[in-house]
Amino acid sequence: MVTINIYGLDQFVVGELSKRISKDVAKIYEMDIDDIHFISSSNMVFHEGNEQTSWRVFVEVNAPKKVEVLQDQMSRLLSHYISEVAIHLEILYKYYSSDHYYQKINNDYPPFLEDKNLVNFEDEYNEDMEEGEGEDEIYTGDIFAGIK
Repeated sequence: MVTINIYGLDQFVVGELSKRISKDVAKIYEMDIDDIHFISSSNMVFHEGNEQTSWRVFVEVNAPKKVEVLQDQMSRLLSHYISEVAIHLEILYKYYSSDHYYQKINNDYPPFLEDKNLVNFEDEYNEDMEEGEGEDEIYTGDIFAGIK
């Protein structure tokens, strides 16, 4: 498993970035794409009280020790794509022994949310229906009927 934590970019930019480069990362590391994860928490980068978001981006790559030899390739790939959305970039690689990794997948559910398994609530909305019509119609009867 590889996790790429990105600090200093908007979370939606990281989402689009992950969509664009996950296959390339998997190819470099010779891994299944399901083992590549991008993480972006809602954060900003500051230096001496001044916000640096999208100006200075920090990337932390957590990967198995066996892929350490591919670090230069990975740096070029990340630099290429992140330079399109940020000015400065720093990358820190952290390698771990495969003995220090654990995963539990619940087989009752798909491993990832994807377009093919998302529920689109907009499809269930009928634009011809007025508010209060149909199943969400307001009950106008006596709700206390039968209570003493």
